[in-house]
Amino acid sequence: MKQLDVCLTPDLLHLHRLDNSIVVVADVFRATSCMVTGLAYGIKSITPVATIEECKLLQDKGYIAAAERDAKKEEGFDLDNSPFSYMDERLIGAQIAMTTTNGTLSITKARASAVKVMVGSFLNLGALANHLRSEPYDVLVLCAGWKGRPNLEDTLFAGALADALKDQFILREDGTLMAQRLYEQAKGNLLASVSNSSHVRRLQRLGIHKDIAYCLQKDLYDVVPILRGSTLVAMH
Repeated sequence: MKQLDVCLTPDLLHLHRLDNSIVVVADVFRATSCMVTGLAYGIKSITPVATIEECKLLQDKGYIAAAERDAKKEEGFDLDNSPFSYMDERLIGAQIAMTTTNGTLSITKARASAVKVMVGSFLNLGALANHLRSEPYDVLVLCAGWKGRPNLEDTLFAGALADALKDQFILREDGTLMAQRLYEQAKGNLLASVSNSSHVRRLQRLGIHKDIAYCLQKDLYDVVPILRGSTLVAMH
C-alpha cells in the first residue's frame, strides 16, 4: 500500500526519501493559493524560482514577474503575492515568473529528487486528492512553513490531504498523524483555528484580511498544478 508522509518544514526535507514519491508543496498563505488561482483563471504557466535575481532575469526575458518577501511585494516587479492579483483577465495566456519567501524555495528544493512535484492548497484539495489516488507513487506533503519553521496553515492543509487519502494510503509517521489530528479538530472552522497564528497576524498587520479567508476555502477549483521541467502548468 502506498504511504503518505508530511514534512513540516523544508529544513527537514533531507530526512525523507523522495525517489518513489510525489511531493505536494503547500504554501497556503499565499504562494500555492496564487498558483492554483492563476492557472484556474487561464495563466499559461508559472515558473517558480528561489531568488529575486532569478526572477528579475526572467522578467528581463519578457515574463510577467511576481516577487514577494516578508509578505510584501518587492519593488520593480509586476505582481504581488495576493491570489486576487492572479484573477486579472489581462494575464490569460501569460507566462509568470514567481519568487516568494517560502513557497517557491520549497518547490525548487523538492524538484531535485522527487518523482513529480505538484502544488496543493485548500482551493484545489479535492482535485488533488482525486489525482493522487490514481498515482502509483508514495506522497510527501512538503509544508513551506515560514523561514524554516513549521506553520499552522500549511500543517492543516497537510492534515486535510492526509484525511482525504487515509483509506488509500498508509499514514505512518508521527508528523502525518499530528497534521491529520490537528485538521480533525479544526475543520469545522478553519478561519477561527488560524486566527492567532503567526502568519495570519503578519498578514493582518498589512491589511490583507480578505486573502486569509479566500485561501481557506475548499475546492473552488478543479486544477492540479504540476512541475514540467522548471515550470508549473495545469494538469489535463
